[in-house]
Amino acid sequence: MFKKFQRIALSFAVPVLLLALAQTGMAVPAQGSSNKRSPDLQDRVRHSILMLPYYGVFDRLTFNLDDSTVILSGEVRWAYLKNEAAWAVSHTPGVTKVINKIEILPVSSYDDAIRWRTYLAIFSQPGMWKYRIQVAKPIRIIVKNGHVTLYGIVNSNFDRQLAYMAADRVPSVFSVTNDLKVG
Repeated sequence: MFKKFQRIALSFAVPVLLLALAQTGMAVPAQGSSNKRSPDLQDRVRHSILMLPYYGVFDRLTFNLDDSTVILSGEVRWAYLKNEAAWAVSHTPGVTKVINKIEILPVSSYDDAIRWRTYLAIFSQPGMWKYRIQVAKPIRIIVKNGHVTLYGIVNSNFDRQLAYMAADRVPSVFSVTNDLKVG
């Protein structure tokens, strides 16, 4: 009986794991520069950002490389994440300097409610679950003073439009900007 349960569990776990691993490669939450001389450094910086434990769907971190100087930008909900990102990147081998231009979003229970309603609206749509289960979330929801901006990479124009329409129907949202890219 136990062996039968193991076979069934593995038959479900392996495809889900393979799907998650395949789609993690498509998720690019941090953008690197077009600096062709240091693709390894770009990968190391991206890895440092992705490994931040509190980096979530409501935060967006990007970077540019200027030789061995990393310029961080984006928006985060918590000040400690801004500091953690700068610290993690500064301890990345090959980085000599970090310029931290990350914006801390205003603390607001109004914006927090919009974040969660937008999250539920987008990821409850048919077919959008595939973006929710990925380790590196490809859709980022940034809310600032009631205005929503969607960032990230989706698989098709249909998914891009579906996410936008779901976010646009969330009550109390002043505006929605769709910066999702198809990749």
